Amino acid sequence: MKKNTLAIALAALAFSSISAYAQESPWLVRVRAVDVDTANKSDPVGGTGPSDLITVEKKVIPEVDISYFFTPNWATELILTYPQTHDVYLSGKEIGSLKQLPPTLTLQYHFLPREQFNPYLGVGVNYTNFSNVNLGNGAITLDSGSFGYALEGGVDYKIDKNWSLNLDLKYVEMRSNVYAGGATISNVQVNPWLIGVGVGYRF
Repeated sequence: MKKNTLAIALAALAFSSISAYAQESPWLVRVRAVDVDTANKSDPVGGTGPSDLITVEKKVIPEVDISYFFTPNWATELILTYPQTHDVYLSGKEIGSLKQLPPTLTLQYHFLPREQFNPYLGVGVNYTNFSNVNLGNGAITLDSGSFGYALEGGVDYKIDKNWSLNLDLKYVEMRSNVYAGGATISNVQVNPWLIGVGVGYRF
């Protein structure tokens, strides 16, 4: 009798857990403030020396991401923002600006979906579109865009069943050849670390 009662209780608990997840929306939307810490690794312009480098400014940008949970542990995340303007420098002197739009898609594994602290890791792909490139009074141009990989780690802290706080760290491969007079004069590897803090809402 005791064994039957225990089996029924365990079955009820399992059914309750499954039902709770079934009622939980798979959609999660976050809003973050992101510090774009550019690596700024480039080839010397014309091969003249390590000081003749093109660099892209670091800045803080707004970001929205949309996650869809296939299971309690597995999710995909699309990271979006509007085109961001960055000042560009050569040997420390400003030579103009550009806009970049870097939508990124990652596949995430969430380790503790039922706990208040829920860490996750992710890997994915990034496409960066470069536009409004105005460098060296038009004498310097870039590729129109680049594909690269993205690595991600972070943690969600649940406030209640809907709201959560989020800390997120990404490394994104972002690069372009640099041209002047039709010749390649450098290769800029922006490759930023993206450090984000924000809030999430589970529908």
